[in-house]
Amino acid sequence: MLSFSDQPEAFLPTLAEFVAIPSVSRDASEEVMLRAATWLRDRLDFAGARVETTAGHPVVRADWMSDSDAPTILVYGHYDVQPTGDLAEWRTSPFDMVIDGEVVRGRGVTDDKGPVFIVTEVARAFFEQEGFPPLNIKFLFEGEEEIGSPHLAEYVQSHADDLACDLVISADGAMWRASEPSLSLMSKGLVSLSIEASGANRDLHSGRFGGTVANPLHGLAELLNTLHSPSGLVNVPGFYDGVTPLSEERRRELASVEFSEQEYREDLGVEELYGEDGLSTLERLWERPTLEINGVEGGGKYTVIPHLARAHLSARLVPGQDPARVIEAIVTCVGDFTFPGLAFTVTVDPGSVAAYTIPVDHPAIRAAHSALSQVYPDQTTLMTCIAGTLPATTLFESVLGAKTLFFSFSTADEYLHAPNEFMRIRRFGEGLRAWEILWRSLADGPHRLT
Repeated sequence: MLSFSDQPEAFLPTLAEFVAIPSVSRDASEEVMLRAATWLRDRLDFAGARVETTAGHPVVRADWMSDSDAPTILVYGHYDVQPTGDLAEWRTSPFDMVIDGEVVRGRGVTDDKGPVFIVTEVARAFFEQEGFPPLNIKFLFEGEEEIGSPHLAEYVQSHADDLACDLVISADGAMWRASEPSLSLMSKGLVSLSIEASGANRDLHSGRFGGTVANPLHGLAELLNTLHSPSGLVNVPGFYDGVTPLSEERRRELASVEFSEQEYREDLGVEELYGEDGLSTLERLWERPTLEINGVEGGGKYTVIPHLARAHLSARLVPGQDPARVIEAIVTCVGDFTFPGLAFTVTVDPGSVAAYTIPVDHPAIRAAHSALSQVYPDQTTLMTCIAGTLPATTLFESVLGAKTLFFSFSTADEYLHAPNEFMRIRRFGEGLRAWEILWRSLADGPHRLT
């Protein structure tokens, strides 16, 4: 077994260097994104790491080959992060990583710089202590995951031979909760779009023109209200096409998962939960598609009737749903809605993603389960769904013919995408050991890939 420090805190000063680079893919400069990619490249210098260009932000690639007969894995992750949001809501400066009790806090520590850092340090330990990896390892770290990976497909397609592998292992994709280890068998798909309501040819004084023309915000609110039934069911004809009803067996499996709806509600600070009638919270979260209104904009706190109003929506999809058909259903629904004096248009965002699944009996799942059982000997590994979306999974399957195993030591409650993002310090030590065991298991023994 590799020798790691008994104190995970020993790794944190190095991680702090990574977190300090404000690699917000949505609006960071090319220089900043290159700096983050270069930092990551330097952590994998022993594996011939290099920074390669794409039509957007660069990727970091490395190839550390052990034996031509050994299985080959591709390790995936991302070095970009989400915007900080309202700085006033942060307890500490977002890009100055701090130790706060049993956690480290800072933008990107859990999504995805901390989990990626675990992988680089396991690889470095193999290099420094054994001189070679237990199997053939390729690395691909991108800088655009947080904006939908718009240039990843082109890169993967044009480098398919170089990236060929038996399995992809993602350092992205959080475990469900900190109370027990978990493996995800599915991640939801995603489509996103904007709806614009337009009225007069300019903003209007609400006193001089009030009551004489339609207000786009009013009409947009009416439209948005039609998209769901009072119980939370999506009220868009064709939206649920392809969705398989929950089987009684699956409902029993979910009912057996230890879960407190009261604790869930209290953690979120809401008095009651909301969603489709007749389904539990876990059933809605893991098994059902959703259509959410992510934002509405128009006008402001001044006396005006805006001439434009916009809403931004996203749908999370489950197996069986075709993203193109879902978009078509929403566009048709909007087209059928009328409001006197207003016109409605839909703009679909690029990068729609179908839901992804991996069989529970896949060798990678069995190997990962074994690794987690050794790291957490007194706990049961839970089989879950990632309610979020990882665009790379379906890409890797279609282009490389390889399934993706989610193996992140981030946890879903660690304020991903929100102010005060954090990661539990103990997870670094647990992740280091689990990745080592997983790699050895995939290379040899009953869970060998090939």
